Amino acid sequence: MIDTALWIALALFCAAIVLNFYRALVGPSLPDRVLAVDTMYMNSIALIVLFGIWVNNKDYFEAALLIAMLGFVSTIAICKYLLRGDIIE
Repeated sequence: MIDTALWIALALFCAAIVLNFYRALVGPSLPDRVLAVDTMYMNSIALIVLFGIWVNNKDYFEAALLIAMLGFVSTIAICKYLLRGDIIE
């Protein structure tokens, strides 16, 4: 039962990543592209967590946490650059 749920979730998150990649390439404006890349970060975190559940290994959860922190910091840096033109004041 859990195997079927993991495969369905894997397929849905992969489809979400493909659609986010399309939005990042074709997005009408730069903020749309930033949001698409940020959503791809979140989807990749979900994929890593799903893989960690599938192989029953706790190390993947730490990797997902690290990617989440990097995604948050990079999104903040990109937003500051878009608003002010400079990251560090």
